[in-house]
Amino acid sequence: MTDGSDPLAIALFSEVFMTGQLARNRLSKALPKGMELSHFSVLNHLAHVKDEKSPAQLARAFHVTKGAMTNTLSKLEWAGYVHIRPDWDDARRKFVSISPAGKSARDAALHAITPVIGDAVHDIGPEKIRAALPVLRSLRDELDED
Repeated sequence: MTDGSDPLAIALFSEVFMTGQLARNRLSKALPKGMELSHFSVLNHLAHVKDEKSPAQLARAFHVTKGAMTNTLSKLEWAGYVHIRPDWDDARRKFVSISPAGKSARDAALHAITPVIGDAVHDIGPEKIRAALPVLRSLRDELDED
């Protein structure tokens, strides 16, 4: 346990927070008009899992409240990017899946942000990025233990 004034920890988290903020800002600007980073994140997740998820499962996966996830899913459903259906066994629950329009929107967003990500990796250098990934994954695992 530390006393809270560890300069290494403070420097690390300052860099992580600022990097996250700058990355979100840059990626948000590159996304297609009307799409938010939270929308892309959910669509990207659903495209990879290839299975229906409940709003509660999605909220846990993204570490947000169920209300925040419900809000995001409502916007995605209104845009036609996800299908939300009731659970036939328990009418209180719902299931979410990505629609064909959602897959297209996710692909368009990925196409728009790939140059931003690719340029950053190129400028920093793939070898430095590869070296940083294990440390960042360990940090994420450490923070995700709750």
